Amino acid sequence: MGVELARRIDAEIVSLDSMAVYRGMDIGTAKPTPEERGGVPHHLLDVVDPNEQYSLAQYVEAAHRVIGEIRSRNREVLFVGGTPLYLKALLRGIFEGPPADWEFRRAVESELEQVGQQALYDRLAQVDPLSADKLHPNDTKRIIRALEVFKLTGEPISHLQEQFETARPADECRVFVLQWSRAELHRRIEQRVDEMFERGLIDEARGVVERYGELSRTACQALGYREVLEYVDGGGDMAETIEQVKVRTRQFARRQLTWFRGLSECHDVPVESETDSPSDASEIAERIVAMADCS
Repeated sequence: MGVELARRIDAEIVSLDSMAVYRGMDIGTAKPTPEERGGVPHHLLDVVDPNEQYSLAQYVEAAHRVIGEIRSRNREVLFVGGTPLYLKALLRGIFEGPPADWEFRRAVESELEQVGQQALYDRLAQVDPLSADKLHPNDTKRIIRALEVFKLTGEPISHLQEQFETARPADECRVFVLQWSRAELHRRIEQRVDEMFERGLIDEARGVVERYGELSRTACQALGYREVLEYVDGGGDMAETIEQVKVRTRQFARRQLTWFRGLSECHDVPVESETDSPSDASEIAERIVAMADCS
């Protein structure tokens, strides 16, 4: 659908996927093939090796550079993908903050195993109640980052990234979120995961590790790879591994929807069709063009 929309508005596509930046991780991230790109230029795919860290700040910097390059060619810029944190940063700006303190993070992760998630959340509530109020108690990654920033700067991250929480009205933005029914979303997840394994996800995961070694902390967050590599290393039942990937993908999809609901800049686009035919993509693209008034 993104390619169809790009053609209609004479745009180049910029990936908004935090995992598609990694080279060699193609099947598991559903990276579009050259054929699927349909001759439309795509950017911010295959940016770094999977044994390298890649931060939100790096993405935002690269995205703004690419935006300038595309506009210099008098073409539109179309972001396509599903990483809400990246979208929020592009819309509102970010506080880059100090670099990661991996020794501190390892210590907190070790502490987490001893005292549990709630104790970690309570610790954040003591030093940064505003951040604690906005984060889910199980959002370990962002709780640790908030504690890290407080340790390194002496200030709550909520005071340092106020612009990140400054919402903009949807009428000022052209951000469109496809809204599938829950049943259809689950059907698509089931189909996508089955196709990933049929296309060779296991061999791809093996090959990535053989070529690049251990995945970076950011790359190993990609859905499917951790489960597959655990299966490769320890054996087990293939059907159980596939089901585990499906379950975690459904959980991830729910978190994504929660993120998008929290972004005032978004326009919802209900999608009822149960197929991925060219005619469906064309119809959805036409609706978005009309909503954006950019035809």
